[in-house]
Amino acid sequence: MLPFPVPILPARPVAGVRTRTRTALVASADRCFRQRLTKVLTGLRWQVKEAEGGAQAWSEVETATPEAVIVDAWLPDLDLVEFLRDFRLRFPDVDLVTAAGSVEQESPRGPYRQELLYALRHTEETDTAAWHRAPELPGAESLGDAAAASGMGSEMGSIKMPVASCAAPVVAAWQRSEPPPGPQLVRLPNGPSEGNAIEPLPELVGNAGCMLEISRRVRLVAPRMTPVLIEGPTGSGKELVAEGLHRLSLRNRKPFVAINCAAIPEALLEAELFGHTRGAFTGAVQGRVGRIEAADGGTLFLDEIGEMPLALQAKLLRFVECGELQRVGDNETVKVDVRVIAATHRQLAQQAQSGAFRADLYYRLAVFLIRTPALADHCEDVPLLVEHFLEKLGRDQPVKRLDESALAQLAAHSWPGNVRELEHVLERGVILAGDSPVLTVREIDFGLHVN
Repeated sequence: MLPFPVPILPARPVAGVRTRTRTALVASADRCFRQRLTKVLTGLRWQVKEAEGGAQAWSEVETATPEAVIVDAWLPDLDLVEFLRDFRLRFPDVDLVTAAGSVEQESPRGPYRQELLYALRHTEETDTAAWHRAPELPGAESLGDAAAASGMGSEMGSIKMPVASCAAPVVAAWQRSEPPPGPQLVRLPNGPSEGNAIEPLPELVGNAGCMLEISRRVRLVAPRMTPVLIEGPTGSGKELVAEGLHRLSLRNRKPFVAINCAAIPEALLEAELFGHTRGAFTGAVQGRVGRIEAADGGTLFLDEIGEMPLALQAKLLRFVECGELQRVGDNETVKVDVRVIAATHRQLAQQAQSGAFRADLYYRLAVFLIRTPALADHCEDVPLLVEHFLEKLGRDQPVKRLDESALAQLAAHSWPGNVRELEHVLERGVILAGDSPVLTVREIDFGLHVN
């Protein structure tokens, strides 16, 4: 609570600004915080839109750019620092303020800054929950400094800004210099993201730099409609990356439809993808909606896209370009809204150069490229993966553990089958161990022996 009363000021026009409809976007996972701030801004004659996270905020801003955006101290689906940096690059004229108690130094001081700071201050006054000093963002100035620069310094005093309730334990841990609970933010040692905290995706287990880079790229591209191509060896988690992209997108409440292009015979793949009408071919006793149409509004995941026949690639290209498809045996076109994510264990760029894959389709699919590494490239993550899989296998029975010699044997293996092979080795070991709570070298069977 503030040590002084906060009066309810009547809304008044800002000097030098014409009176017109002003729109603000409030992005926060805390519904109560959004409602309180919306109430104050509405009293100041703002139109307010709300977003539950960073992905929804991106969508709202791209649909209709507001005059101001207020972002809470924590976003459930995007890294806050990256969100602020990318937002400032895309929308340099929007007044951007964070409820973390800071604004970017590069942020221009818009004509509405004073009202925005007042709205945040009054939201704090009316809150009955605990308030915390949020951690300072890199390259940011305090809200008190921002207020002083806007002519409110002495009035603001020593203000503490709100933090979403779910982020409070993390902030408290930061203040005590202890490791925060739950998923931790890890800093990449090298590369373009040096100095930026990265929160690993829950779908991806591992703290190696290459795994954190995947999480970073997924969070950047997930809120957009951009097609994504995932390349990586078999068993390296390409479908998990696709599921993470869908979960963090605005389409996460719509279907995620996956199809393995290598698992369906060539003669049936077209009908499986695009659907067919009754009597379109022998055995088509009734019409059927294809996988693409079934994903309408959601995400279509084309696994092993490199195995798709060239003739069918031309029809897929037409759909990717126009969003229209024709069912087999039908002359009418159907408009479908899906986001396309493709994956392959092949080097599609080389196949496109050699003519084994259509170059025009490759360039349509590979707008944003994500590469999943072989397990041998991040073997330091083997202990984390072992713990993860043993807990998963122990859902219906007591969780087993590995002794040191067994773990050393796993760490020394080359893992040609990557993470999938590790999971199968552990599942086999759990079965062989029977009632024993510990897996030893004797139960570690790589499946290389033929009796």
